[in-house]
Amino acid sequence: MKTLLGYLGFVLILGGASGLLADHLGGFRLFGFVRLLVPSGHETAGYAALLVLGVVLAIPSARRG
Repeated sequence: MKTLLGYLGFVLILGGASGLLADHLGGFRLFGFVRLLVPSGHETAGYAALLVLGVVLAIPSARRG
């Protein structure tokens, strides 16, 4: 279970960070699925929330393993 949370946290961290970079720099979107998770018009807050959620999921996994 802890490895699943670690992988999910890692994907959310990368997805949120790449979404923020693509949103502000206007570039290539690495993870296309995150645009489906974020409501239209609230991209910056949604990508930041994904990034924070990824960190919250990854921290317990890193502490135990």
